[in-house]
Amino acid sequence: MLREGDILYERNELVKIKKVDIVILDMPLLDTTKYKDMNGLENLISDIILQLLSYMNEDERTRIKERQKEGIKAALDKGIKFGRRKIEPGDNFEEVYKKWKNNELTAVNAMKLLDSKSNTFYRRFKEYES
Repeated sequence: MLREGDILYERNELVKIKKVDIVILDMPLLDTTKYKDMNGLENLISDIILQLLSYMNEDERTRIKERQKEGIKAALDKGIKFGRRKIEPGDNFEEVYKKWKNNELTAVNAMKLLDSKSNTFYRRFKEYES
């Protein structure tokens, strides 16, 4: 996402350095093709409006983040947990663990029996051992 300074920098580079005209259909005051005979005043007006809009956008983004943080805090205070639920090991977990630990099963076969992926498999065994 572009921030306030980024928007102004990009517009300045396009309009003043690369001599590109910008047309914003629903904001005629930012249209750089109009008012060419105003001896630079059109750029001043466009710059002021763009700075104001950029500031308002950045301010709104800050408010959204604050409201989001408040909502997350309120949810955590109510005991709501975020993220994916922990997948519980199956009924045959201890049996598979013992066979794997005694080298009777390979890790791949143990994963198949437990129907788990490698990261879950090793995490569960690590948790079980501690």
